[in-house]
Amino acid sequence: MKSVLIVCFVLLVAAFASPLDDSKSAQILKYDSENIGIDGYRFEFETSDGTSRQEQAELRNAGTDTASIVVRGSYSYVGLDGTQYVINYVADENGFQPEGAHIPK
Repeated sequence: MKSVLIVCFVLLVAAFASPLDDSKSAQILKYDSENIGIDGYRFEFETSDGTSRQEQAELRNAGTDTASIVVRGSYSYVGLDGTQYVINYVADENGFQPEGAHIPK
């Protein structure tokens, strides 16, 4: 019984010691979306906590055996250290290819 109380106490202390997560109270500042149909899509959003994302996709080689969707986009967020992180990416027949100043090459 004593060990259960110690575990509960440790969990309670950890819960109160953790930083507050502002993303749970973030407000949507901007949102735009366009579904182009089978040819692709695009969307973007921005929230009050510094998070944003934009993405667009297009169908390549429609009607052939090599038809594929190519997705391009970026997202950004403010890390726990206060730094704004930005990731640009392409996802195509070569896989997901992210790029960012903080991502090793």
